[in-house]
Amino acid sequence: MNLILTMLLALDSAATADKSLEVRAVEKGPRIDGVLEDIWLQADSITDFVQAYPDEGQPPSERTTVYVLQDRDNLYVAFRCDAARNRPVAAMYGMEEEATVYLDPMNSRNNACFFKLYGSGLYRSGKILDDGADEDWSWEAVWYSADRLYADRWEVEMRIPFKSFRYQPDATEWGINFHRFITHGMENDYWTEVKEREGGNRVSQYGRLRGIRPQAHGYYFELYPEGFVRYDQDSTDTSTVFRDVVARLTPSASLNLKWDLTPQTTVNATVLPDFAQIESDPYSFNLSRYPTHFGERRPFFTEGSELFRMSGLGEGFFSPLEIFYSRRIGKAVGAEPVPIYSGLKLTTRSSDWSFGALGAATNQLADSTTVFEPRRGFAVLSGKGRLSDATDAGLLFAGTMARSDDYNYALGLDLSRGRGFDRSVLQAAFSDHSGTPGWAVTSGYRSFIGSWLSMGTVEVISDSFSVDDIGFAPWAGRKRFAVLAGPYFRPQHSALTRMLVAPGIYIGQEPGERAPSYSVTFTANPQFRGGWQFNLDANAGRVTEADTTYFGRSVGLHADGATLDWNVSVGLNGNHSYNYSRGYLADNYSDWLFVTYYLAKRVALMAGGSNYWECDPAGKVAGVTTILRPRIDYRINAQMSFNVYDEVVLLTPGTQFDSTRLATNRVGFLYSWNFLPKSWLYIALNDFRIRKEPAVHYPWEGLKLVNRVGAIKLRYLFYF
Repeated sequence: MNLILTMLLALDSAATADKSLEVRAVEKGPRIDGVLEDIWLQADSITDFVQAYPDEGQPPSERTTVYVLQDRDNLYVAFRCDAARNRPVAAMYGMEEEATVYLDPMNSRNNACFFKLYGSGLYRSGKILDDGADEDWSWEAVWYSADRLYADRWEVEMRIPFKSFRYQPDATEWGINFHRFITHGMENDYWTEVKEREGGNRVSQYGRLRGIRPQAHGYYFELYPEGFVRYDQDSTDTSTVFRDVVARLTPSASLNLKWDLTPQTTVNATVLPDFAQIESDPYSFNLSRYPTHFGERRPFFTEGSELFRMSGLGEGFFSPLEIFYSRRIGKAVGAEPVPIYSGLKLTTRSSDWSFGALGAATNQLADSTTVFEPRRGFAVLSGKGRLSDATDAGLLFAGTMARSDDYNYALGLDLSRGRGFDRSVLQAAFSDHSGTPGWAVTSGYRSFIGSWLSMGTVEVISDSFSVDDIGFAPWAGRKRFAVLAGPYFRPQHSALTRMLVAPGIYIGQEPGERAPSYSVTFTANPQFRGGWQFNLDANAGRVTEADTTYFGRSVGLHADGATLDWNVSVGLNGNHSYNYSRGYLADNYSDWLFVTYYLAKRVALMAGGSNYWECDPAGKVAGVTTILRPRIDYRINAQMSFNVYDEVVLLTPGTQFDSTRLATNRVGFLYSWNFLPKSWLYIALNDFRIRKEPAVHYPWEGLKLVNRVGAIKLRYLFYF
C-alpha cells in the first residue's frame, strides 16, 4: 500500500502544473477604481481557466482575463470577467460573483494567502493550509479593491501591499492561482486545474508568478489602539429566584501592535486587552460525555494560528491532537472571563521552516471569599518544517503555570506525508499535569487509488493524558480505529455531479470501559447540479459505555440546497445510545430546518430551529428540547451592517406540549462598520435570561435576567 501511494504521489508531482505568468513593473501603479485603464495593456495576462464545478476539467462557460503588475510597494491584479450569457450578479447576501487571487509568497508549496472580492464590493482575506486540506478565514490583511458591474462583464482591480504578508525576499517567483465564481450555474473556474478528488485548491499545484521583486520600504508597523465602553447588568443571586441585579459601567482601553521585523518575521503584542465576545457562543445541546468545542474569534490569537496547531486532514473522521486551545487563555468562569494582562507573539517563516512563540499572563478571578481562577502564565512554542517535497514535520510545546504545584504542559510531535488529498498524518504527545504524566498517539490517512476512496484513523490516549488547562483533549483513555472505503463517482455533463458510497468499520474503547465497541458504518453523499446535496450516514454494532453493553445504532439524513434567493438545510437523525444528561440508555431523535431568504439582496431573513427528542428506556418520549434562532441581517453598504437575533430554548415534559416552557432566551444586536482596513466600530447588546420560577399563567412567565451587556468598541489602525 505504501509503495502504491508513493508511486501515485510521484506521478502527481511530475504532473504539477507548469503554467506561469510574468509580473511587469511600473513606476506608478493603476488607480484602483474598478475601471481597467490603458496601463493594464502593459501587463502580462492569462485566460486559460479550467472548470472545477460543475463540469470538472472542462472549458469555462465565460472568458476570464487576469492581468498582473507591480510597483515598488504593491502587487496589482485585475480581472476582466466576461458575461455574454447572463448579467453578473451583485448581492450583499446570497450568491454573487467572486474573484480571488491566491499567493504562495514563501514558496512553501503547502500554505498560501488569498484575497477575495465579491460583486457587491464585499471583500475577505484568509489562508489556505495543509496544501488545500484546510482554510483559515480569520486572517485579516490590509489591501484595497474596487469593481464595476456592466451588463456584459465584471471588472475588478486589487492593490495588495507587499508589507501586508510575509514573503521570501530573495525569491524572484511565487506560487499563484486565480479563481472566478459565476453565479449562474454555480460555476467555479481556476487558472491551474483544481480536482476535487486531489484535495481541491492544492498550493503545491499553483502556477508561477515570475519576475516578482518587492522593494517595499517603511517600518512595517501596525498600531491599533482600542477603546471600549461596556455596560453590564448581572444577577448576584443564583438561588431559585433572582433577586438582586448589579449594574456597572466600565470604560477601558487597550493597545495592540504588529511589527514586521523582516519580510519573514512578525511580532504581535497586546496590553490590557478586552477580549469580551461581541457575540455569545450559541446554546449547545449535548448528551455526550464530552464538552462542546467552540471556535476562536479573538484577533490576537487568530492571526498566525496555523503555526500553533497540528496538521489536519480536513475531514471529521480524523481528530488532530489539540494540545493548545487558545480559549483556555482568558477562559470564562461562569459568565465572567478571566482578565488578561498582556500577550506577546513572535512568528517567523522561510520557504521550508516556520517558528512561533506565544506568551500571555492572566490575572486571578476572585471575589471577597473565593479565588475562582489563580494568576497564570502561558507559553507556546512551535516549529514546522519540510523534510522533503512531500514530508513535513512539526514540534509543538504548550504550557501554563499558576504555582510550583499547579502546572500543565504538553509536548507534541507532528509528521505528515503527501500533498493534496493523498496524505497521512502521525502525531504523538506527552503531557504532565501537576506531576502526573501521560501520553497520546493518533494517526490518519486518506487517499485515492483510481476511483476508490479510502480513509482511516488510529488513536490511543492514555488514561493520565491531560491538557485540561492548555488544550482540548477531554477523552483521556480513549482508543479507536476506523476505516472507510468505497467508490467515488464524478460524472460529466450529468444531473449528478458527484457520488460517494462508502462502507466502513469502527473499533473503539471509551475511557474507563473494560470492553471495546464494534460497529459497521455506511455513508452515501450524492450531489446534484444546481447545488443540492444529500448525506446519508448509518452505523450499527456492539457498544460498551457507562458500564453498559448494548446494540447501538444510528441513522441520519440531511439535505442542503441554495439558489439565488434561498438557502435551505433540513435533516433528521435517530440513535439508540447512552444519554449522559439523564443517565440511562434510550432512543434519541433530532430534526432541524434552517431557511434563509435574501430580500432585495441587502436583507437576509433567517428562520430555523431544531428539536431534540429524548426517550426513556421504555421508549416513551421523556422530553423535547426546542431551539429557535430567528435572525435578521441588513447591509447598509459593503462596509456597514447590523443584525438582530434571538435564541429561544423551550422545554417540553414528555409530549405535553401545553406545558411547554421557555427555559432561556438570548437577544442580541450588533452594528459593525469597517470604515478603514482593519479599523472597526462595534455597537453590541446581549440580553440573556433564564426561567427560574414556575410559570403560572403562560409558558414565558418567570424569565429573570442573568446578564445584560451593552458595548461600544472602536478599533483604529495606524499603519506605518
